[in-house]
Amino acid sequence: MTENMTETPSLPERFHAHVARARLFRAPGTALVAVSGGADSVALLDLLHGVATDLGLSLVVAHVDHGIQSPSRQVAKSVRELAERYKLSFELGELSLGPDTTETEARRARYAWLREAQHRADADYLVTAHHQDDQVETVVLRALRGSAPAGLAGIARRGRGGLVRPLLPFTHRELVEHVAARGLAAHDDPANADPRHLRSWVRTQLLPLLTQRLGPRVRADLRRLGRQAAADRRAWDRALQLVPELGLQVSSTGFAVARGPLLGYDDSLAVALLRAAARRAGGDLVLGPARARRLVALARRPSGRRISLGGGWTAEVAFDRLRVARVMQCAAERVLPAGERGSALFGEFRIDWSPGAAPGRIDRGGWSTWVDGPGWELRAPEKGDELLPLGGVGHRPLRRLLMEARVPRSERASYPVVARGETILWVPGICRSTDGVPAPGTKAVRLDVTQHGAAQTDGRA
Repeated sequence: MTENMTETPSLPERFHAHVARARLFRAPGTALVAVSGGADSVALLDLLHGVATDLGLSLVVAHVDHGIQSPSRQVAKSVRELAERYKLSFELGELSLGPDTTETEARRARYAWLREAQHRADADYLVTAHHQDDQVETVVLRALRGSAPAGLAGIARRGRGGLVRPLLPFTHRELVEHVAARGLAAHDDPANADPRHLRSWVRTQLLPLLTQRLGPRVRADLRRLGRQAAADRRAWDRALQLVPELGLQVSSTGFAVARGPLLGYDDSLAVALLRAAARRAGGDLVLGPARARRLVALARRPSGRRISLGGGWTAEVAFDRLRVARVMQCAAERVLPAGERGSALFGEFRIDWSPGAAPGRIDRGGWSTWVDGPGWELRAPEKGDELLPLGGVGHRPLRRLLMEARVPRSERASYPVVARGETILWVPGICRSTDGVPAPGTKAVRLDVTQHGAAQTDGRA
């Protein structure tokens, strides 16, 4: 009698299968791989290097030296040598944070530098070494903090800005064994076992106690809790498709919804939909239940009312809409054109200018116009600004035009205005003035303004 024996696939084989099945890298591109020097990230680099060609990935190794511990320079040297072993580019960030830096401060500084490095490398992906044990610890920590289901879902395998975490199905032990079998050098950070750090305390003391009392299945139960919470979160995200009347609009700086339909829902449903809308919009806003309830209360107030949500985020009632947005700082106080053609950013707006023959007709509204020569500038509104609308009779105050165009009150002070001295030539998207209009066919300057952070109706809702 022959016994059928099924050989367990190796870690590289399972890793390759997981990455392909989950479609973690949707398209070929450059991936910045965060390597701390510990066994987890060293295993990540080795495993990813083995599949990079199949996936069409070009890898760049990134290491952050926090400057907290004395051996950090030696760890950086080790990671550099690892990158050289694989013939990969290497990026080093030296933060010099000091020994009194907290876990939270170090994490924020690390990710800020990694995002900068991702931008410099023009990388499509930022890859980190979070694994199954990290997932369990995260679920425990968020449960202890009273997180809602979206928080209990734990660590997502894909995140904003091309963030990818391909090791979540694999345990720390598997990764350590892989590194040892491959003869790779890895650094054991003593902070990972220091119970003064909350996550380390959960790892080294709380979870062992739970396992001793409840048995080894406790980790599987916690992972199942995370999966169930993630399924609930996905369901609410997809529920946005069932409420088109909500009029969800998303932008690079936030989101907006119609407050009439929102207030027609039960408060608990309104809270859940607002939280789903915030997740879809992206950004670093964490809209928990308490904040979402504040938004529902705000939606009942008159237009123009506004509250701070912390972290540079605000919410505002703007006519029939409820808007949540990051407070934007203008890229420049004013734009003075240099040369016949060019472009510049002004807060959420971009202006392009180029020479051209004036058309036979210039529209009063719209986002493009022509002016009769140089000397113009782009600036914010000033007190007392007014203009004579093209085709109109009598001057109109700029503040009234912005209000009638339903520009939210919080955005009016930074709305772009094209002027020549004190004379308003154009309010993009709202009104063209009679001043500075070129004669048809004459040499003129074409101006085009776009909102690079513009809200757009979400096609999935």
